[in-house]
Amino acid sequence: MKKFKKYSTIVFLILSATINSCKIPAIVQLNDNTSIQKTYIDSIDSTNSGNIVWRNFFSDKQLVSLIDTAIKNNYDVLLTLQDIEIAKNDVRFRHGQLLPFVNAGGTAGVEKVGTYTSQGAGDASADILPGKKVPEILTNYYLGFQASWEADIWGKLHNAKKAAYTKYLSSVEGRNFVQTNLVAEIANSYYELLALDNQLDIIRTNILLQQNALDIVRIQKEAAVVTELAVKQFEAQLLKSKGMEFDVLQQITENENKINFLLSRYPQKIERDKSTFNTQMPVQVNVGIPAQQLKNRPDIKKAALELMATKFDVKVAQAEFYPSLRISGGLGYQAFKQAYLFSSPQSLAFGLMGDMFGPLINKNAIIAEYNKANAYQIQALYEYQKAILNGFVEVSNEMSNIKNLEKSYNLKAKEVEVLTNSIDIANDLFKAARANYLEVLMTQRDALESKLQLVETKKLQFNAVVNIYRGLGGGWN
Repeated sequence: MKKFKKYSTIVFLILSATINSCKIPAIVQLNDNTSIQKTYIDSIDSTNSGNIVWRNFFSDKQLVSLIDTAIKNNYDVLLTLQDIEIAKNDVRFRHGQLLPFVNAGGTAGVEKVGTYTSQGAGDASADILPGKKVPEILTNYYLGFQASWEADIWGKLHNAKKAAYTKYLSSVEGRNFVQTNLVAEIANSYYELLALDNQLDIIRTNILLQQNALDIVRIQKEAAVVTELAVKQFEAQLLKSKGMEFDVLQQITENENKINFLLSRYPQKIERDKSTFNTQMPVQVNVGIPAQQLKNRPDIKKAALELMATKFDVKVAQAEFYPSLRISGGLGYQAFKQAYLFSSPQSLAFGLMGDMFGPLINKNAIIAEYNKANAYQIQALYEYQKAILNGFVEVSNEMSNIKNLEKSYNLKAKEVEVLTNSIDIANDLFKAARANYLEVLMTQRDALESKLQLVETKKLQFNAVVNIYRGLGGGWN
């Protein structure tokens, strides 16, 4: 009993000296209570369109079908699913470290020790059996169990498990963030495709009008009403419009291929109804309040979880300064000859040992890991604050964009109406020799550009609605 107290006192003194000599740095305390504005400018409604399921948000059935296919097949989404699987198995690994490791197996070997050693001298003077000396060459057989376990007295393993689980949740939000962007990208590309279809129709209609105008000018030139210059000017404008037709056709091909790539399939025609672009109006979006972004946007939730994970990582790094307690043991049969291997209790072998060691000198590596964990924590805080600010700015920009595009569209629609009427007026005046051919050409050019710009503005309206839906965190549910 006295010896036990003596050894216990020595172990306690060594342990105390180890802990006191560590000079463990304090954990950096961060204020992650990021302030956020209570409302958006000109918006006090708490209804948030970001909560709408994407299948219900988009009314075009062909667009919904494309998005559904992309979510199942897109390579980026499939890659994030593997990130989730990796994180899930890391949680299992960390959980396994909390439990004892038990191995079963056996060993077989042969050994000869030197005669002029303590073991050799002892073997030479000992009998393995009455009247039979220990052989110089001994075989050794062992069959049994070995176990080891690290006692998590400082919470290092538990914190490592918490960090792994938080990173798993972060990977799930990462997958949601990829899907949110994917839904928005397909929708924007789809509306781009519809806009190009309508612009192509406008250009082709304009080509027919210009061809008719060119035929009339050629007749007038033969009648000496206009010169060859007028004919060349009309012909040049016609050729320019035909060139625009092929430019738009190329853009249509590229947009179809872009959508096919997002769907992880080879180039093919994208089924769509271009008439819906003119009959369909952009959805009215309710932005709610900024605080709802913290719950809706996957990138903000991901940043928050990554910040939480870094806090657990700091605690793990801090625990490395403390001594670790490991317990190991074994139970089995051991003998120098197979015939004696299962002789009990003579061949029964067991052992139990506990060890506690802590860093004392040259802790540079541990300090470096701890400082690195703290730096990651600060970095994660900045990323979290940046994600919140970015989300607010994105929604604010798109709110303003939607309002301005609506006003712009109404003005351009009136412009198109005026210029379309001007074409007929200019043609009539030209036939009556009251307007020159340049006025006719300018009117046709302006009318064409205004019609194309009107289509472009409506496309931007659809894009703005899609972007604000994504900004509010819609598209992943």
